[in-house]
Amino acid sequence: MRSAPPLRVVFFGSPTFAVPSLDAVADRHQVVAVVSQPDRPAGRGRALAPPPVKELAVRRGLPVLQPERLKGTDIAERLAALHPDLFVVVAYGRILPVPVLEVPRLGPWNVHASLLPRYRGAAPIQWALIRGESKTGVCVMRMEAGLDTGPVAARRELEIHDDDTAGSLAQRLSRVGTDLLVDTIPLIAEGRVALVPQDHAQATLAPILRKEDGALDFTATAREVAARARGVDPWPGPTALLDGELIKLFHPCVVEGSGAPGEVLGLGPEGLVVACGTDAVAFGEVQLPGRKRLAAGAVLAGRPIARGSRLLESWRSAK
Repeated sequence: MRSAPPLRVVFFGSPTFAVPSLDAVADRHQVVAVVSQPDRPAGRGRALAPPPVKELAVRRGLPVLQPERLKGTDIAERLAALHPDLFVVVAYGRILPVPVLEVPRLGPWNVHASLLPRYRGAAPIQWALIRGESKTGVCVMRMEAGLDTGPVAARRELEIHDDDTAGSLAQRLSRVGTDLLVDTIPLIAEGRVALVPQDHAQATLAPILRKEDGALDFTATAREVAARARGVDPWPGPTALLDGELIKLFHPCVVEGSGAPGEVLGLGPEGLVVACGTDAVAFGEVQLPGRKRLAAGAVLAGRPIARGSRLLESWRSAK
């Protein structure tokens, strides 16, 4: 049986999440262009750093485009000149305007890290964790003008572990998404893909995270506090105010305990124990201002936090 010829693909993507997908597509097809976000300042020195997808594209010798914006430019004409069969979009970070969506012969296809129609938007992994979901997944969707509203060609579910963070869950979903994409592209090429319209009445949104979304509200239940802490790890990081200083609290675990919301109950086997609206959360890792993220016991050995100290919600208290 003859294998299908490789397709001409334009790949849109920027962060680490999209790197395995680009690698897999480039192994199997002709990637005629990679479209990624522009280089941005990063690190303490604020030197320009390329997106991870661009770094892979350069290593593989693939042509890279980094337009500052898509709307109102000639990008559709430039891409059409490459005669692409299809677009693959994985966490690119920008909405594709209609003239761009109309370019590829076989259409534009997006790998989205949620079980659509739930968690449409820029941060589906983070919000699934923050909202306490027990499962999530990946969809391959045919793109249209709306925000993640297109019909779904394929989906796979993934269980969320109790200790998952946005970082660890993204790694697992990235692998699942890559496998699903590899399996779906031949069906698209052969016209055998079955598109399932989304139930828009069931849609929920997952907007891009802001720094203030990392603020821990200890008046919430311990389960809700832990869910938020995991959902904003690594960025923007789960934060609280201690004696006017911003600290970060990682690796949460719901434990028994009671006290005023935000009251430090001491150092337990699981970490720094803080009372919540109901029960308490033990944070296994703590990061002080200007310091590294370390085990709670190691941090408290050098900077004790007295029992009865009060942690405040950082964003609301800073206003």
